[in-house]
Amino acid sequence: MRRYIIRRILLAIPLLLAISFVCFMFINLIPSNPAEVALRVQQMPVITDAAIAEMEEMLGLNKPFLVRYFDWVIGCLQGDFGISYVNPARTVAGEILRSLPATLELAGASFVIVLVLSIPIGFLCAVYKDGWFDRIMRGTVFVSTAMPPYWVGLLLMWGIGVKLGWLPTNGSGSWRHLILPAFTVALSYISTYIRLIRNNMLENMKQDYVLYANVRGLPQKAIWVKHVLKNSMHTCIVAMGMSIPQLISGTIVVENVFSWPGLGTLCISSIFNRDYPVIQTYVLLIGVLFVVFNLLFDILQTVSDPRLRKED
Repeated sequence: MRRYIIRRILLAIPLLLAISFVCFMFINLIPSNPAEVALRVQQMPVITDAAIAEMEEMLGLNKPFLVRYFDWVIGCLQGDFGISYVNPARTVAGEILRSLPATLELAGASFVIVLVLSIPIGFLCAVYKDGWFDRIMRGTVFVSTAMPPYWVGLLLMWGIGVKLGWLPTNGSGSWRHLILPAFTVALSYISTYIRLIRNNMLENMKQDYVLYANVRGLPQKAIWVKHVLKNSMHTCIVAMGMSIPQLISGTIVVENVFSWPGLGTLCISSIFNRDYPVIQTYVLLIGVLFVVFNLLFDILQTVSDPRLRKED
């Protein structure tokens, strides 16, 4: 088990380096000159070749590609992601840290909604297979999966915020501002996990241990909850773990729909302003989150499932 964990961690290191290289390379493939972009963003009236050369030297763009890449990676490891082109007085790390709490709040609330709704609904759909509840939920899952988040957000804003006036439609500041964007982000994941939990439970109901539990005369409720649901959740651990970085990255559209001041809003504004260091850091952060959470929940699944505990 220990060797498996060490091997998984060692395999994650080259993957993280590959993500950082691809991220750095794609940003540098953009045809615009970052030095000229920085000068335009700073609203310099006359952009001369001398000013561009001076800005390139200030940003380190006059160095070879690989030297700039390794300097950037070393800086990232030290928490230095560069400076913002929009406001050179602000660091990229400061901009990310300023916006990160709002995104974590939104993603955390969405994750709680996913767990609270998907587990009991998926459980009931499996228990009452082909019943009226199961049919209604499957139809709802089919429809909600097909709806893009921005459209759901606009419908919720129009119906609940504008027509009924129950909740605010944009901004932040209180828990009431959090409800609509959190539910919008969570909706597609709720549908996914309802279907996943239902299918896993139906498969586990066919296993021999369920038949043996029935023969022993165990209460049906105990069989469903303590055995079928518990064993069905093992296969959902990695998927739910991967939902956390997906929720963080998936807020980019919803945050802009609801004017939520998080990483998504920062990223979109950086794209419009061509603030390349912020975009580069955002992409790197999302990639690192996917690798780290995949690693953590893969190890957690191995620890929790005795069938996967194999010593090499």
